[in-house]
Amino acid sequence: MRKWLPLVAICLGAFILLVDVTIVNVALPSMASDLHASFTSLQWVMDMYALALAALLLAAGSLADLFGHRRLYVIGLGVFALSSLAAALSPDATTLITARAVQGVGGAAMFATSAALVAASYQGRDRGTAFGVWGAVNGAAAALGPVLGGLLTEGLGWQAIFLVNLPIAVVAIALTLRVLPVGRRGTGRLDLPGALTFTVAAAALTYALIRGGEDGWTDTLTVASFVLAAVAVVAFVVVELRSAHPMLDLSLLRRPTFSGLLGSAVLFQAGSFGALVYVSLWLQNVLGLSPIRGGLALMPLAVASFVVAAAAGRHAHRFSPAVPVGVGMVLIGIGAGVLWQSVSAGSHASALFAGLAVIGAGVGLATPVLVSTAVDAVPAHRSGMAGGAVNTFRQLGMSLGIALFGSMFTARVREVTSHRGTVRAAYAAGLDRIFLASALAALAGAGLVFLTVRRSRVGETPQGAPSPDARDLAVRGG
Repeated sequence: MRKWLPLVAICLGAFILLVDVTIVNVALPSMASDLHASFTSLQWVMDMYALALAALLLAAGSLADLFGHRRLYVIGLGVFALSSLAAALSPDATTLITARAVQGVGGAAMFATSAALVAASYQGRDRGTAFGVWGAVNGAAAALGPVLGGLLTEGLGWQAIFLVNLPIAVVAIALTLRVLPVGRRGTGRLDLPGALTFTVAAAALTYALIRGGEDGWTDTLTVASFVLAAVAVVAFVVVELRSAHPMLDLSLLRRPTFSGLLGSAVLFQAGSFGALVYVSLWLQNVLGLSPIRGGLALMPLAVASFVVAAAAGRHAHRFSPAVPVGVGMVLIGIGAGVLWQSVSAGSHASALFAGLAVIGAGVGLATPVLVSTAVDAVPAHRSGMAGGAVNTFRQLGMSLGIALFGSMFTARVREVTSHRGTVRAAYAAGLDRIFLASALAALAGAGLVFLTVRRSRVGETPQGAPSPDARDLAVRGG
């Protein structure tokens, strides 16, 4: 039993950081009332966390490779706990939004290091089992967020959704310091220009996606943010090509498995979770369900994800990683297709159950292998970077899915209501569009996986690229 304590420490952190992506959704009306703020302004309570998380993941992974994965994980837990306390004690909306941004900083440190810590703590069949459980926690946490948020908000007040993080973080810190090995520091130094340019690019892109979904894609600030993101990406590429210690070793993108996984991570997250925000709106605004009952309606996804990931993880090593990841994304596409056919103007919450369960099975099958294969596809001294990169692309996929699906949903709702359709018919028509888009995104991701992903050997060097040792010797003049 003791051998699984490191996994418990890692999963506790993963759970609270991913639950906090969605747990605030159902609490926003209560926050708006207590803090005397507009509901629209408090949307940034949710969005600021997602923005900071996406912008800083890759930089956090690079820092972890240099200073140690356990060390940065513990720091991240501490920052997350203190900012959660600040969020719960916030006297106004501005303080709350700022605390959420700091939460995103701590969450980035935790998210970027967790996959590398799992990989370093387990080998062989145990590694497959560990990644299965870790993936199950990842998949279930986001889906459980609305349920926990509803329970805590209705029972104890919105502050409880932040206070509950404190004891979990304290236990995770104590357990981490006791059972996880310290690990070795990396060589080299922080690629500060690379970290700055990538952070600007990710933050600008995430902000543009969020704002575009809310204020329109031709909004001046939306367009300016996209332009800034493009300029920052070009600057980042130039900086990384010239850096002796790049934050993202661009030569690794020559590995089809690694580059394919980055692209599929975007489509995976958009196809799996991009529609859930609008499903929650339908459940509460149209069907009139309470936050708790609305959250419970999404439970088939969480339950199926957890069960499948935990069961499949121990057997995943027997197959090429393209099989569980690709088949998982096919299942996500099928599940979204079932929802596309099932939900109509006369539907009730039960119409969601079958489709969500199939999506959950796909998430549970794909998540553990998606991340572990990305970590295994690069040299061990770049594992933090790999974990940070794939999770960055997952987070960007979530933002992209929510923003693009939001535009499609809003346009379809307006179209139906302009023709004197009922609210139920308008929402159903909007969901119809985004379920179809989710299915297409997931199936496109599956195609990309089957074309590019192959079993990797840890530390394998891509053709034409110097080995890590050779590169390090050249940098040191050896």
